[in-house]
Amino acid sequence: MCPPGCLHSICENATRRGLLKAGFTLGLGAVAATVAPGVKAARAAPLSFTETVDMSHALYEGFPTFSGDKWFTVENIVNFAKDKVNLNRWTLMEHTGTHMDAPIHFSADGMTADMIPLSDLIVPVAVINIAARAEGNADTSLTPDDIKAWEAKNGPLPEGCCVVMNSGWHRLVDDPRFTGKDGEGKNHTPGFHVEAAQMLIGERNVKGIGVDTLSLDTGLNSSGAFPVHYEWLGSGRWGVEAVANLDEIPESGAHLFLGIPKVKGATGGPTRVIALL
Repeated sequence: MCPPGCLHSICENATRRGLLKAGFTLGLGAVAATVAPGVKAARAAPLSFTETVDMSHALYEGFPTFSGDKWFTVENIVNFAKDKVNLNRWTLMEHTGTHMDAPIHFSADGMTADMIPLSDLIVPVAVINIAARAEGNADTSLTPDDIKAWEAKNGPLPEGCCVVMNSGWHRLVDDPRFTGKDGEGKNHTPGFHVEAAQMLIGERNVKGIGVDTLSLDTGLNSSGAFPVHYEWLGSGRWGVEAVANLDEIPESGAHLFLGIPKVKGATGGPTRVIALL
């Protein structure tokens, strides 16, 4: 929950990509990680932005999954015509639609979603575009060379950022190619290469990675091996999957706000991802 006049008012008044009439400044010091009683948290520099972009797909019954199973259903329990109130019951798997993977998802004792500090949920974003390569090869992956090429153009990755792969798959939600399933039941979709994850863990200060596909791993590695999931989430970092509208934000200079439900013990959950420009 944000203070009065904060993100709530923005979301009420902005369209999917709405230019605000005046600039907006968010004091990130107000969302610093929890500290011990009596200890004053250091205040970060204010973040100013004038535009917001919705980076989440709308979740609906039948949203694509790798298995093809329905992971989200809606049942109308109370309706206005009969009860003068509307109320639905949702049944869902945590990892459906645009969603976050918490470290516990692929580790024995990692952080659950409710434990992730607020300061880790408003972060700079670096968008690495491999869409041209993915168009001709659905099994391609984001590699260390892609990271180096991004840095050669834009400078070092921002401290504490989220690195997001733009493979063009965010445009394919209603297309069979989104899951990439072939006649043998294998999935052909882009993802991070495990060496890229290892590079970001060992050589950069990165809090999260994101993809516009259904998995941080390539589709072929999402059938049981999951090397990127184990490396990345096992290191205590989070991931976000099925990110939308990546063509609408710059490859550098934006921030992400990730609104994940605070469910105790959750391994992840559907997430409203908002880009702040």
